[in-house]
This record gives sequence, structure tokens and C-alpha cells, in this order.
Amino acid sequence: MGDSISVVIITYNEEINIARALKSVIEVADEIIVLDSFSTDNTEQICAQYGAKFIKRKWQGYARSKNYVNNLATHNWILSLDADEELDAEMATDILKYKQEGFHGVYLLNRLTNYCGTWIRHSSWYPDKKVRIFDKSIAKWTGAFVHEELVFSENVMETLVKGHLNHYSYHSQKEHRFRADKYSVLTAQKMNKMGEKASLLKPFYSFVFRFFSMYFIRAGFLDGRAGFQIALISAKSNVLKYKTLRKLNQQND
Repeated sequence: MGDSISVVIITYNEEINIARALKSVIEVADEIIVLDSFSTDNTEQICAQYGAKFIKRKWQGYARSKNYVNNLATHNWILSLDADEELDAEMATDILKYKQEGFHGVYLLNRLTNYCGTWIRHSSWYPDKKVRIFDKSIAKWTGAFVHEELVFSENVMETLVKGHLNHYSYHSQKEHRFRADKYSVLTAQKMNKMGEKASLLKPFYSFVFRFFSMYFIRAGFLDGRAGFQIALISAKSNVLKYKTLRKLNQQND
């Protein structure tokens, strides 16, 4: 008999990305809901072209926003998508198959990231399997500081969907560095709140370990120049994280 599914997306000034995301789910979705934090570009007009329900709400953080939009969904089954992502054709077809059979458990989508025009298949960025299809009645997003996490009220079976969730992440190295540094500061704040400490040499050790791990152990060198830049920026942001943590530790003392 099959199941119905609601596609939910959170946006803020996503006119560059949103049409691509919406187009990729149009054959899969029984409804599309976009939760927007008062965009000032053409995001709303583009969403209207694809028949999406467009809800405006002041930004409340990722976890709270995602839980809010899930509650707005008509259907229990949710496909949670970011505005800079799209289902490739193989993935859309496989989701339709599971939809027609009836969903069970949760479904992992393997995300493939495009970095400044290069598809990244190593560097610890791939494979990148994330639960994106789930029953909202047993799921909740958590996380106050940085990356939100989906938790479940019961044990669930995981199924990996074929194909890729294409992720158009960074259009420039400057954008990557800005966002990486932002998350590093937020992570340091979270670590400090949890009582974690950083030694004087920790920033240095963290740089070496992060770069070596991403570029050599996780074969970032196979991603060419992009792999080198990813490892370098990640390592530099790791330094910022532990320097920030040390400052917070000193303020506590």
C-alpha cells in the first residue's frame, strides 16, 4: 500500500541552492515544508514555484528548528534535507521503492560533498552516512551548541539507500575557513561547559594530528589540491578550537 512522506528543509537566503534541492525531491514528496528565518533574497518565491509550504519563524537553533518543522508535517515519515543538498537520480528511485513497499526503521543517505567544484571521496568526508528518513513519532533532534543529532525512543533497523545525497558545501576556501572557525569556537564552548581542559601544547598537537589524519590516513591526497586545502583548513580550525578552550578554561579559573 505504501507510505506518504513529508520533505522538510530549513532555509535562510538559499536562492542559490533551494531550486536544486526542491527539484530533486518533487517525485518523492507528498508534501514539502520549508522553515525559513526571514530570508531577504528570492528563497520564498522559488519555493512557491515548487508548491512548497513556506513557514517563517525566528531562528531558534538547528535542533529546535528541525523539531518544530517536523511537528508541522502532515505525515509521520520525514525526509530531512538541507537546502544545499539534492538526491541524485539513483537515490530518488530507491526511496520511491521503499516508499511503495512501506518504510521500516530508519534510512541512511550517503552524502557526497562538492568542495569548490571538486567531488570529495576521501579526506574523512566520504563515505558520510546520515539518517535522513525516519518516523517523527519516535525521533527527536538534540544538540544546543554545534551539530544536531537525531535520537530515537526505541531501537530501529537501519537501511542504506542506494545512490548519493549530493552536498554542495563550500564555493570558496574563504567560506570554508569562516564556517570551520565558527564551529570550532562553538565546539570549544561546548567542551568548556562539559569541564574539558586543554594543555599549552594541545593546539600544536591537534594541528599535526588533524592534518596527518585527514591527508594521509584518510587519503585526502587522492582528492588532489582540494584534499590538501580541506586538511589544512581543518587543522588550522582545530588549533583555534583548543586555543579558545584554553582561554575559556583560564576565565573559569
